[in-house]
Amino acid sequence: MYDYLLSLLHDLDGVQQNPKYHPEGDALFHSLQAFEIARIHSPDPILWVSALVHDVGKAVESRGHEYIGAEMLKGVLSDDVVWLVQHHLDLMTAPRRTRHRFAHDPRLPLLRQLRRFDVLGRDPNALTMSAEQALHLLKPYHSLIAA
Repeated sequence: MYDYLLSLLHDLDGVQQNPKYHPEGDALFHSLQAFEIARIHSPDPILWVSALVHDVGKAVESRGHEYIGAEMLKGVLSDDVVWLVQHHLDLMTAPRRTRHRFAHDPRLPLLRQLRRFDVLGRDPNALTMSAEQALHLLKPYHSLIAA
């Protein structure tokens, strides 16, 4: 499964994003930034994994990448990570409706944090680790990887 996740991340290398929203450049650089920010600001490895893989669908198509990515990760990552990937844009596109819809869902605070990490991961001058290093740091949290 680690090889599969690594291939999904490598597929983001060179995937350009709208510079208006992503001045940092390609989707891999952005995802690695979001991962490092999540590790710094949260003790929860669910957020670390979610931040790392939240944009894997962009390697296929930018529009709807959240749904594409969730489908790519089903059966590979935990249901909570897949849910966070699928909904990571909801607080941007429909914040009020999202807060209402998921008001009693215990994952809503995680979704808020993931949204914050996504926004913060946009520094063109950031230093990041490699995708291999990021996945290596996640090995102790193998319970987040589906069997």
